[in-house]
Amino acid sequence: MAQHNELGKKGEQLAQDYLLKKGYDILERNYTYKKAEVDIIAQLKDTLAVVEVKTRSTVDFGNPQDFVKPKQIQNLVKAVDEYINTNNLEVEVRFDIIAIVKKGDRFNIEHLEDAFYHF
Repeated sequence: MAQHNELGKKGEQLAQDYLLKKGYDILERNYTYKKAEVDIIAQLKDTLAVVEVKTRSTVDFGNPQDFVKPKQIQNLVKAVDEYINTNNLEVEVRFDIIAIVKKGDRFNIEHLEDAFYHF
């Protein structure tokens, strides 16, 4: 597996562990619908957190959260709408980004709640 793919998988696992420690229930990982893949769908009380995980080995080219593009956001919204309708959920929905940057042997995790869309 390419090194960047391994870093991405490590980042998703770190993000899941982080959310679990914060009391979230993980409902789905890598949920796909058409062209969209949602990294993590988690729930905390009556809020569904749709989490995009961005992991980078450096911030030389920008912060991880800067790499979420409008078309990706559009696809995520469609995927989550499908997920909510399929599962008949009555919840608030929040779109979060968990930005992870590797620093030596450590990882810095930043959780940006309500990062780009709210409905």
